[in-house]
Amino acid sequence: MKPKISLITIWTNDIIPMKTFYEQTLGFEVKLDLGEYVEFKSEGVRFALCLRKVMTGFSDEYAKEASGQQFELAFFCDNPQDVDDSFDKLIEKGAVPIHEPQNMPWNQRTALFADPDGNVHEIFAEIDM
Repeated sequence: MKPKISLITIWTNDIIPMKTFYEQTLGFEVKLDLGEYVEFKSEGVRFALCLRKVMTGFSDEYAKEASGQQFELAFFCDNPQDVDDSFDKLIEKGAVPIHEPQNMPWNQRTALFADPDGNVHEIFAEIDM
């Protein structure tokens, strides 16, 4: 095994609103749609959604109810103003606002939003010092 992430899959019980969100709200283009598995075009790391029930025959772990924040996807913005503008656009398109843009002590402007399953994600930009 190489210590390199090749694919990120978000497991869900309701793929339609998740597919719609990642396609229409975040702007990912669908690469492969098998109904219960959707893979998006993505630079660097492959990115997909999959119904949990697809994997329950392989392991009961997929049937367990997830709770709490399990992961975060972070999306880079060109500059701090882009964070503010992108956040407003995401909320207009249906993302759930979690935290409005704010300058953070680690020299980034950051905002948080959630997808239909409640997964919290981040947009950020470096702040020039």
